[in-house]
Amino acid sequence: MSRAEAPGEPMPKAAATSGTPGPGPEAVRTPGPLWSLGLLRSELVTTFRRWRTLALLAVLAAVPVLVGIAVRIETSDGSSPGGGGGGQGPAFISQVSNNGLFLVFTALAATLPFFLPMAIGVVAGDAIAGEASAGTLRYLLVAPAGRSRLLLTKYATVIAFCLAATLVVAVSALAVGALLFPVGDLITISGTRISYTEGLGRALLIALVVAASLVGVAALGLFVSTLTGSGIAAMATTVGLLITVQILDQIPQLDALQPYFFSHYWLSFADVMREPVYWDDLVRNLGLQALYAAVFGSAAWARFTAKDITS
Repeated sequence: MSRAEAPGEPMPKAAATSGTPGPGPEAVRTPGPLWSLGLLRSELVTTFRRWRTLALLAVLAAVPVLVGIAVRIETSDGSSPGGGGGGQGPAFISQVSNNGLFLVFTALAATLPFFLPMAIGVVAGDAIAGEASAGTLRYLLVAPAGRSRLLLTKYATVIAFCLAATLVVAVSALAVGALLFPVGDLITISGTRISYTEGLGRALLIALVVAASLVGVAALGLFVSTLTGSGIAAMATTVGLLITVQILDQIPQLDALQPYFFSHYWLSFADVMREPVYWDDLVRNLGLQALYAAVFGSAAWARFTAKDITS
């Protein structure tokens, strides 16, 4: 008795209609690298064409505009804008009126604690749960993608959004700074002078560091997205965790734990503006983000590959 005639086993559709046996397991096509690139391209196009994504990028682009206008109004009488010393975070705002390139550093420092991670949390939280709530996750898995390949593609898309969101803030700040303030040679935190071209290079390096600082949040959001079938719940949970961690990072009694919070070294990008560049906290930040990406990426993979997909 053949496999197609065995009792209790459904006949393949092709065998039922034509009388010929269906293809064996060896005939199933394994997706190649070009197919994987096509899947990634499709995910990128889908993500960046959503109105929600475009709205998030528009809000991020508006932050440097508002900061630049506020500084311009405040310094219109010749006074200096507020900002403390030390070159940490918003302290760069005191230099914006002297050189518009400092608006890039100020805007990144202003958006990094909340706006940027919130945007990443929304996109990452919706990556898997959004497909489940829309009823499209099962159809994605019908294609020869495989769960691991699909999860990796989703994470790569979120990382691409991290980079795009950071560059949107940096480019918007660069344009507004050049329009509203003078530009030229920069004075570093260490007091040395560097050329405007070198300053642009450091601004690009800072943008890349900020984007890399968000890969841990992306992995956390992706993991949360595999725990629920509701995109809204996943996004809200991820954003709630971001806010909670940053509140805990400000409590002095938790100083022993704070170096392990993913947000603790975010503002270390200011060390790029030292001469020479101070790498210690930058390396700690990147290493911590890699650790979070590995832990929560593995957790997301373990959950997603064992999860029953019903929608």
